[in-house]
Amino acid sequence: MAPRTLQTTRAPARFLAALERRAEAERGQLPLWMPVALGAGIAAWFMLPGPAAWGAVLFAGLAMALGGTVLPWGTRTARAITIAGLLAMLGCALIWWRAERIAAPVLARPVVAAFAARVERVEPLPARELVRLTLAPIATTPLPDRKGLGVGRVPLGAASRSLAGQSTPNPSLPRRGGLPPRIRVNVAQGDFPTDLSPGATIALRARLMPPPSAALPGAYDFARTAWFQGIGATGRGFAPVRVIAPGDPGNAGLRAALTAHIVGRVRGSEGGIAAAFVTGDRGAIAEADAEAMRRSGLAHLLSISGLHVTAVVVGTMTLVLKLLALFPPLALRVRLPVVAAGAGAMTAVAYTWLSGADVPTVRSCIAALLVLAALSLGREAVTLRLIATGALLVLLVLPESLAGPSFQLSFAAVTAIVALHEHPRVRRWFLKRDEAHWQRFARGLASLLLTGVVVEAALMPIGLYHFHKAGLYGALANIVAIPLTTFVTMPLEALALALDPVGLGAPAWWAVERSLALLLWIARTVASAPGSVAALRAMPDGAFALMVVGGLWIALWRTSMRRWGMVPLAIGALWALATPAPDLLVTGDGRHMALATPDGGMAILRDRAGDYVRSTLGEGGGVEDDLPPLSEQPGVKCSADLCIATRQAGDRRWTIVATRSGYAVPWAELVAACRRADIVVSDRRLPPACTPRWLKLDRTTLTRTGGIAISLASGRVTTVRQGGRHPWEQPEKVAPPRPPYRDRRAGRNGAISDAAR
Repeated sequence: MAPRTLQTTRAPARFLAALERRAEAERGQLPLWMPVALGAGIAAWFMLPGPAAWGAVLFAGLAMALGGTVLPWGTRTARAITIAGLLAMLGCALIWWRAERIAAPVLARPVVAAFAARVERVEPLPARELVRLTLAPIATTPLPDRKGLGVGRVPLGAASRSLAGQSTPNPSLPRRGGLPPRIRVNVAQGDFPTDLSPGATIALRARLMPPPSAALPGAYDFARTAWFQGIGATGRGFAPVRVIAPGDPGNAGLRAALTAHIVGRVRGSEGGIAAAFVTGDRGAIAEADAEAMRRSGLAHLLSISGLHVTAVVVGTMTLVLKLLALFPPLALRVRLPVVAAGAGAMTAVAYTWLSGADVPTVRSCIAALLVLAALSLGREAVTLRLIATGALLVLLVLPESLAGPSFQLSFAAVTAIVALHEHPRVRRWFLKRDEAHWQRFARGLASLLLTGVVVEAALMPIGLYHFHKAGLYGALANIVAIPLTTFVTMPLEALALALDPVGLGAPAWWAVERSLALLLWIARTVASAPGSVAALRAMPDGAFALMVVGGLWIALWRTSMRRWGMVPLAIGALWALATPAPDLLVTGDGRHMALATPDGGMAILRDRAGDYVRSTLGEGGGVEDDLPPLSEQPGVKCSADLCIATRQAGDRRWTIVATRSGYAVPWAELVAACRRADIVVSDRRLPPACTPRWLKLDRTTLTRTGGIAISLASGRVTTVRQGGRHPWEQPEKVAPPRPPYRDRRAGRNGAISDAAR
């Protein structure tokens, strides 16, 4: 028997030897983990709270890389560990640097302001009868408003004289004047000047507010998105919008002109979808139809990605090949496939630029260029290495895209498709063979259904995490929708656009409208089918991370080791399903609350809450149906200003008190209600004498915590703000100057000065 010290020495060597054998067996798959390692560093920065934790990630990555250098450098294991550590460190440092580099001030408080600004972007939203403007404010001075909030004003006559004919801001003027350097404003379509284009200087009055953070735990965080776009305020503009200096009409761009042309040819949501296929602009699609597309699993058709880019590239290559083949001298002397690939590459780049260069389109363009390069070199084109290269390039340029659903959905779908088709058994199934036509058709249909099921399985965790719902019949809908879009709608639309210059496009546009009407019929039918949507309350981050790790493990390895990916995948899924739905949801402003009902639904505090608030509260509670009024529920007593609800949860009976109007409640009555309550919710600052038995969720508390989700049985409280120190959580703030006291007093009394009018 060998001495114990010798056995101890040999144990690490045997372990390293086993690792090396695994690495050698999977040597072709190791490069696929490079974007995963880079993304792990980026994800760690988003999930961890502050600089101390981010620094720990950097040191952990460095330690991992140095640990790899200690191992024998000639082994694959050593190189893989070192590169993974360096990439994780690079990912965390890259997103940290980018978030600080693009830092811009954020509005400190809501404000009504009249200001001059340069127009950076114009986005029509016909379905909502709005136009979205991205503006760079130039100058502003204070005025009063009804609520005593600071109001900015620039004298329009002076602005006209100083800014006429000026396409860029005058450096001598205060660039911010109490406003952030970039804001986004929605203007009613009827108030929008028809001749307004990017580069113009305008004067308008708008109600602005800081970009809102997530209303509830797990909800969409617009503040984070706005931070990386450099937007410091959002709001609604009021008429009139005055053009001080016109912009260059050419700046409106081909994209806007093409969108307007398509929407003018095809009316309604069909026209909006037709425009989305060409320019990526989805503003003309009615919200009801957009929701039907999401519920039916067809929303990916509205985002220009691999399907659209592939159709455009293949169509271009086919057309170029057929045309060049008509000239035998050229066909005999030139490699026509290479020429066609070059034409396809140029078309892919132009299509990406025309459609706005969103993340899925950029990813698809990069993939298309790599495929075309591989075909030109005689290499295998569509592989997981190509997908990994595209993901790596996107993350290096736009690391913040990792946190968005667009990046996750697009790469998850294409990775699932390629991994499925690279599996030996599936590849044998897809091979062409000598068989009857009906057998070939049945095999193709089964293959398409299998691909759809795998893609739906890959996308479902992402959809449930971000949107708290996922379509269940998407695979069936896509069997018809994808061929319809690829082989009918898009070729017809290209033909219509080609015939329009000579005035012959009307029949083709009619056919496009009919095909899109069929697509919408499929979406509406599938969306309205019983059980078409699975709804889930907010998923824990850890559960989602485990499912992502399990899915990647299954997709990227090739040996039997891939089966171990089922372990984290199953644990994450069970964790998500076992997480109880919250009993009480309170938005960050304290105005809106939803309470669980005995039948498993949620009831809303304010009867007249808008659709967005209802949707957000329903998603947070994992409820698909409409939310009934809280005042109609058993065990609830409500007046116009106050609601008192009692609920049995766990081993105790809970009493919740919530204010539901802007009017004052008699002090003695409020204090007495607080003493009998376990939880008090209000959008105002409650007096110190209001002391509930457990939680006091008033404006003071909610400003610190943000939206809250509470499970009464366990006493678990989840908040939006958890002490994080990301830049959008603690931004530099600009506060518009407040007007004189007497003006604020007049504003509170409801008077508005003549200047404000």
